Amino acid sequence: MILQKTIDKTTTISGIGLHSGARIDMKLRPATENTGIIFHRLDSERVIDIKACAENVVDTRLATVIGRDGVSVSTIEHFMAALAALGIDNLHIDINGPEVPVLDGSAAPFIREIQQAGVRTLHSSRKFIAIRKPLEIIEGEKRISIIPSRFFRISFDIAFDHPAISVQHYSMKFTTENFCKEVASARTFGFLHEVEYLKANGLARGGSLENAVVIDDNGVMNPEGLRFQNEFVRHKVLDSFGDFSLLGAPLLGHIRAFKAGHDLNAKMVRKIKENPDHWTYVEFNEQALQEAQRFNSKSFAIDLAWHKA
Repeated sequence: MILQKTIDKTTTISGIGLHSGARIDMKLRPATENTGIIFHRLDSERVIDIKACAENVVDTRLATVIGRDGVSVSTIEHFMAALAALGIDNLHIDINGPEVPVLDGSAAPFIREIQQAGVRTLHSSRKFIAIRKPLEIIEGEKRISIIPSRFFRISFDIAFDHPAISVQHYSMKFTTENFCKEVASARTFGFLHEVEYLKANGLARGGSLENAVVIDDNGVMNPEGLRFQNEFVRHKVLDSFGDFSLLGAPLLGHIRAFKAGHDLNAKMVRKIKENPDHWTYVEFNEQALQEAQRFNSKSFAIDLAWHKA
């Protein structure tokens, strides 16, 4: 069977919160199988445990926020994308602030820290959610759908009335290698007038050109420029990976999105959970794993498992 994973040793990630501007420390600790990803807020009157799952999403206006008993952890999407990319199913995160550190505005620093801590294989099998029938959400110009696929793929389109972005499309079939190479380092972005408005209202206190791509009337303000010509849409794909990890199991399906964001992602995750007749759980058998190792291709294992589901 393909088995669940956690990190091999405890590690700490520290940085500035995008909205609070405060220094935040996260201690990542290994967890046993079937634990899931659990944040522990240490700065409350008592420790509050918040599982990273669709049921605990409490806000999606500026970022993906999970909460419980009036306590929340914000801006989890880049970190969750990194965990999903490295196949981490179980983890304890002790955090002393209201949001995950923004670091450089992408998932790449999280991936580096987790890789340095190492990945440990556990003893329980990993279940995948395989989409069997399409689902769709349309809200004005925005839309998102998911259709059956032997792989996890995200195809994303954005359209902004600004020449620095304009219309962009990106599609990626998920593998750890593809994610790390193609989207992990794509940074969050925003327009200067939006950043100024947020700062005036006590938000984005930690935002800077060191952790976001900022666009003014003339174009990209960051002196180093973009990491990819289409970094904007690649970051949207990164966000989607993080948001869909809140399903609680890896996904086999093709997400197609147009002008979507955290809100529409969260609504689709809930719609999947609320329509169990549209999907099924898949566990890989030994034959699939052996064939994958023989061909050095996890996608081949997915193909076999799909036909045996």
